[in-house]
Amino acid sequence: MTTAPILIVDDDASQRRLIEFWLQEDGYRTVTAEDGKAGLRAFEQRAPALVITDVRMPGMSGLDLLGKIKGDNPDIPFILITAFATVDDAVEALKLGATDYILKPLKADEVKLSVRRTLEQKELVDENRRLREFAGDSFRFESILAQSRRMRSILEIAAQVARRDSTVLLTGESGTGKELLAKAIHQTSLRANKPFVTVNCGALPENLAESELFGHRKGSFTGAIADRAGKFESANEGTIFLDEVGELSLPLQVKLLRVIQEREIDKVGNAHSIKVNVRILAATNRNLKNLVEDGQFREDLYYRLSVVTIDVPPLRERQEDIPLLAQHFVKQFSDRYAIPGLSITEEALEKLGQYNWPGNVRELQNVIERVSVLARSNKIGVDELPLEVRSSASRIASISLKLPEEGIDLEQIEKEILLQALEKHSWNQSQAARYLNISRKTLIYRMEKFALLPPAPESST
Repeated sequence: MTTAPILIVDDDASQRRLIEFWLQEDGYRTVTAEDGKAGLRAFEQRAPALVITDVRMPGMSGLDLLGKIKGDNPDIPFILITAFATVDDAVEALKLGATDYILKPLKADEVKLSVRRTLEQKELVDENRRLREFAGDSFRFESILAQSRRMRSILEIAAQVARRDSTVLLTGESGTGKELLAKAIHQTSLRANKPFVTVNCGALPENLAESELFGHRKGSFTGAIADRAGKFESANEGTIFLDEVGELSLPLQVKLLRVIQEREIDKVGNAHSIKVNVRILAATNRNLKNLVEDGQFREDLYYRLSVVTIDVPPLRERQEDIPLLAQHFVKQFSDRYAIPGLSITEEALEKLGQYNWPGNVRELQNVIERVSVLARSNKIGVDELPLEVRSSASRIASISLKLPEEGIDLEQIEKEILLQALEKHSWNQSQAARYLNISRKTLIYRMEKFALLPPAPESST
């Protein structure tokens, strides 16, 4: 929710107080003004996120206020309210850049929905502007820090496929940087100047998931008091990133398959399909092939999504990148928290390289932020690192490994270690994960990768 206030401009004091009460009820901050001139002063002083104004007011009208503010602040959204609706007013409001137009008598649900929808759209516009501003820096492939051969190879593949407009499936554990890679693909594509819309499929509420993805028409279900564009419609001409796509329900998988095949969406309550031109990037930390075999994911959808599959390796499999990333994060937090000259010692970097990083790059970033904030000097040493990182080297050193001259298969060793850890703890996933110093989600991901299943219980005779 926005932290900037919402400006309410209306010469009717009771109407102002009513709108203010409704919005504060939903947790918004508000500021009010009794006419257009006062509204203009309040805008300049308070920098609101949204302006709600009556159209007909003495002196400066709502349309005049809209024109003056939009002249210097084109991205500020406006909602106009009026009891005297005319076609001319509506056309003029849209020409000047009004976002919505509500008729009196006002209804609480209608005002709240309009505000929520307008701010969501503003957030989307702001996010895409930020992406464009940082296109030459934060989200280009050359700006993704990678020194390991495996990661450099992945970036080369991603850069090659970026301009081909094909569907891409990014796989890998949580925290490996799949969303960052998706943004880089978008920013290097021919759609770079169009929207990039992220959808967390695992967080979609089941009863509203279809509406969130494809939108709805007013009156199509209880609470649908206005038309709403879904994520696909908002991403039209651009890219939609379906994060955790393996969490979609089977009915939604059918609808997503139709979008990919027909390039059109069915809005809830709409009689006709709507054509969309969207590139789909998807990501998952689950093994979709195993989900297909278990009947939890449609095989035809899997093949549609995995035209190009890029498996982003966990941090423990690209240890050469750890010092590079750690030093980058130190610089980042040194700037953010105004800690001049902050650096990290070689010994501390060596310790970081010996840790298993079950939470991957995201965990490394979190650790560096914590030690940066708590650092007793401008040098981060071994003693500042968390206990689990400091103690990881001694645990590894206690394992005796004898490597054969003819070479080894690393994946087979990993599979064997996982199997032994699971058997050691009677296939209790939580205990095995703690033993291996990885998260349970990471353990499940690796089990799915190697198709490790507990033995079937013996049948009694």
